[in-house]
Amino acid sequence: MTVVTKMKGFAAAAGLAATLLTGGASYALAEEVTLTMAVPDWPPTRIMKKFFDEQYKPPSGNKVKLDVDFIPWPDFYTRVNASLTSGEQKYNFIVSDSQWLGAFVEGGYYRKINDLLDADPDFKKTLMSVHPAPLAAYSTYPYKSENYYGFPQFPDVLVTFGRKDILCNEEEQKNFQAKYGKKLPCTGEEIDAMTWDDFKNVGEFFRRKKGEMLAGAPAEDDFYGIAFQAGKGYDFSSMQINGFIWQMGGNIWDETQAPAGQAEGVVNSPQAVAALEKYLSLLEYMPPVAKTGTMDIFKSDELFREGKVAMNIDWIGLGEASLDPKSSKVSDKLVFGQMPGTMVDGKNVKWSNIGGQPFVLTTWTTPEQTKEAVDFVKWWLSDDIQHQFAASGGQSAVKSVYEDPKYVTYRPWNRAWAPQLDWQKDVWHVPQFFELLTQQQDQFDLAITGKQDAKTTLDNIAKFQQDLLKNAGLIQ
Repeated sequence: MTVVTKMKGFAAAAGLAATLLTGGASYALAEEVTLTMAVPDWPPTRIMKKFFDEQYKPPSGNKVKLDVDFIPWPDFYTRVNASLTSGEQKYNFIVSDSQWLGAFVEGGYYRKINDLLDADPDFKKTLMSVHPAPLAAYSTYPYKSENYYGFPQFPDVLVTFGRKDILCNEEEQKNFQAKYGKKLPCTGEEIDAMTWDDFKNVGEFFRRKKGEMLAGAPAEDDFYGIAFQAGKGYDFSSMQINGFIWQMGGNIWDETQAPAGQAEGVVNSPQAVAALEKYLSLLEYMPPVAKTGTMDIFKSDELFREGKVAMNIDWIGLGEASLDPKSSKVSDKLVFGQMPGTMVDGKNVKWSNIGGQPFVLTTWTTPEQTKEAVDFVKWWLSDDIQHQFAASGGQSAVKSVYEDPKYVTYRPWNRAWAPQLDWQKDVWHVPQFFELLTQQQDQFDLAITGKQDAKTTLDNIAKFQQDLLKNAGLIQ
């Protein structure tokens, strides 16, 4: 379904009568406009729809309806891809993952927005005030070019969720200090300073069987220190592994260097192999499900909310459920910090794969429909609404919003937001991204489930990527 504009018959007749009675003077009549949008089904898009329904007043005076198709994350890409490639032209507004940009721009589905920005200098100024990392990730194709296609809907980063009742317990603190000669991280600032070695120590220290003492009481179930995503589905393991690779001096294939950039020798460099080995070594200290290839972002979040893990690394977008006593056994026991890093020349390096999504417009959207969509996005990116979004559990990458001192008061994880923005990179935006991602996820799964070592895994990935990208003309 595309945007639908309707004028009721009686309104048209009334307008004609008014024109005749006033000797030719015309009166503008409000029209009905429906924007049909595909979005992933999770809190940031539910909040957006709620705000629209309760607050949005179109400047045009038209009656604008936002018809949202909420799609579960595991099915989101396949459903959107099927709709776009079928030619049905159902959606004119999509909350898209950044890595889809190349495929759907080259397919002729996503509309370039440079003309819309150039026609509205104030709006362009707002978009250009978005932090450079999410702006490049959510808006540009080719990546980091000045060709813009998206507006930020929800920016996201990985943070560390912690159980302060466990981490700050006096007895656990004393025992951890005795074993490792270091303080058990307890506050947000102490979590910020963690390395992956510190994270490993927390994992090792807090492995407890049901009935063993945990923070002064018998554990009600088997308990584990750490969790992060290790899932075969969609992009889950890649989003965590990329951070390890970048932090430890390795790289993924870099599309900004095409056609000179190579996959072989880069994707499987000694630094990248060491990084994957580091990632795999931490699985030992996680709940057993981590080694089955099914530890996606939802499973690790569930385990944390059920009180079975001391620390979990996950997206801010999932954080709201941890604060809600209806869905979280640990809602009153939370502390948040930045994702662990790697010490390089005395500095804690925190490179990570950015999350979050942009709004994009489809190419069949009419000028009137586009105007209503852009007016909505301008409203969404306004300081007032961005502050409200952050206060409701969302995030903002607009500098004037996230640098406001009150921003950190909205949610307990917001203190970790701005410091991590400078450390965000993104995966490829090229049209071949899904083939690259699917093969890589399959290979990572073999390593995660113990069927293949790190070097073999990255050698296989590098060869596949080299051949695919060379055939596509992206590697010389």
